[in-house]
Amino acid sequence: MKKIFLSACILLAVTQISKAQKGFKPLFDGKTTTGWHTYNKTTTGSGWQVQDGALHLDLVAKGKDGGGDLITDKEYGDFHLKYDWKVAPKANSGLIFYVNEAPKYGATYSTGLEMQVIDNDGHPDGKIQKHRAGDLYDLVKSSSEPVKPVGEWNKAEIISKKGKLTLILNGVTVVKTTLWDESWKTIVAGSKFATWKDWGTFKTGKIALQDHGDEVWYKNISIKEL
Repeated sequence: MKKIFLSACILLAVTQISKAQKGFKPLFDGKTTTGWHTYNKTTTGSGWQVQDGALHLDLVAKGKDGGGDLITDKEYGDFHLKYDWKVAPKANSGLIFYVNEAPKYGATYSTGLEMQVIDNDGHPDGKIQKHRAGDLYDLVKSSSEPVKPVGEWNKAEIISKKGKLTLILNGVTVVKTTLWDESWKTIVAGSKFATWKDWGTFKTGKIALQDHGDEVWYKNISIKEL
């Protein structure tokens, strides 16, 4: 009887996990950089190495010019994105979305929004409000800071549907805001992006992993289009 009960519990757990993942597609296969390329290029910078099932910005492999922001080949509109990240001590990076890839824009952050990835206590940017882990970078401060210690994996989610944006860090909703309405314009006007032409205006775009010059890892990246 105990064995039957245990088997039923395992089956229920597997079913629940399966339902939770339904509709999600991997953006990273854990083995290659297929589906990704460096921003405004056709290839992938040598600094982005696949190691132990994760995309690792390896500063030794990167050298002087082998990095750059890694972006998806495909664009997304409404979506639910899941990913894990960790940083080395004193490191800074970010997950940037609604990125418009065009030669006239110099970088992913010229158009895209960012969920901050950072060592809060070790990197100088962590001392700036709205620049800490989980923040909607320079726009909306996290309501709490459930970030794990440096070197440990964090689970992050970004949900954007019909202009409603939710950021989740380690199971905790840390940011909720509305994009592209009058209140959004006010938020942008109070940020560093106030005078940046076209910034934060695109409702579809690519997803980017930022090369901020520091060591960072990403894995378990998956997306569901909504």
